[in-house]
Amino acid sequence: MSAAPQPSFSPSPRPEPTEGDLATLKKSRDYCRDLTRHAARNFHYGLKLLPEAKREAMYALYAYMRLVDDIADGESPGNDPARRGADLDQWEAQTRQAIAAADGYAQLPRGHIVWPAFSEMVHAYHVPPRVFQDMIAGQRQDLDAIRMPDFAALREYCYRVASVVGVASLYVFGFDGGEATLKLGVDRGIAFQLTNILRDLREDSSRGRCYLPESELAEYGVTAQEIASGKNAPGFRRLMDFQIARARDFYDRSAPLEKQVHADARPTLEAMTSIYRGVLEKIARRPEAVLKGRVGLSTFAKLRIAWQALRHHRG
Repeated sequence: MSAAPQPSFSPSPRPEPTEGDLATLKKSRDYCRDLTRHAARNFHYGLKLLPEAKREAMYALYAYMRLVDDIADGESPGNDPARRGADLDQWEAQTRQAIAAADGYAQLPRGHIVWPAFSEMVHAYHVPPRVFQDMIAGQRQDLDAIRMPDFAALREYCYRVASVVGVASLYVFGFDGGEATLKLGVDRGIAFQLTNILRDLREDSSRGRCYLPESELAEYGVTAQEIASGKNAPGFRRLMDFQIARARDFYDRSAPLEKQVHADARPTLEAMTSIYRGVLEKIARRPEAVLKGRVGLSTFAKLRIAWQALRHHRG
C-alpha cells in the first residue's frame, strides 16, 4: 500500500522544552481533555479507546474544532455576524501562527490555552494546514442565514465542517492507502454530518438554519418554516426517508476505511461510526421525532458500543 500523503509544510525539529513549557503544555492538554469530556457527546466514548498519545492529540483536535465552532455560533448580545467574522479572522491568524511555530513554544499565540496542545498535535502527526483553512471557511458559512440550494452546496458544506475533521483524524490515527483512504475519510465525515443535520433539524431550523437542500424541500412539499414550528407536513416522512437513504449510502461507501487505519485506532473509528450510525437508525425508526427535539443514544448504549468495538478488535 502507498504511504500517506505528506503535509504541505515541513516543521523544523523543536528545541527541548523548558520546565515552564512542559507545565504550560500540561495545562493545555488538561483543558482539551476536559472540554472533550464535557462537550463531545458522541466522540468521547470512542476516543477513550485510543493509546494515550493519540488520545491526547485527538482531544486537542476536538477542542480546536469546538472552539472555532463556538465562535461562529456565538449569539450573545452584541455578537453580531460582523463581530464573529472578525473573531474568526483573528482565530485564523492565530492558527497560522501556531502551525508555523517550528522553533518551539515561545512563538505560539498567547490568546488561548489550546494552542500548545494544538501545535503539538499538528507537528507530531503532520496534519496538513489546509484542513484547518477549509474548516474555518465552513464556519464562515454559518455567520449569515444558511441557504443550501441543492445537494452540491450541502456536500461542500459537509466537507468543510466535518470531512476535514475526518481527514485530520486519519493523520492522528495513522493510515495506509494514500489518497484513496483520505477520500474514504471525506465520505465518512459527510455521513456523520448528514446524521447531525437530521438529528438537529428542529433546533437548527428554529434558529433560522435549515441545511436541507431547498430543491429537495420543494420536491417533497415541505418548508423550513414548518420544520421550525414542529409541523409534521404530509411530505415530511418521504423527505426524511430520502435523506436517511443518502446518509446510509455515505456510510456504506466509506466502509473500507476501518481496514485502512492503523490497528490501535480501529476500535475508536468503529465505535464512533457505530454511535453515529446508531443515531441515524434510531431516527429512521421514527423520523417525526426530530420535529420535537434532538434524537440520540443513551450513555449506556454508547458505552456498550465502545466495549463491543474494543472486544471485537482485541479478539
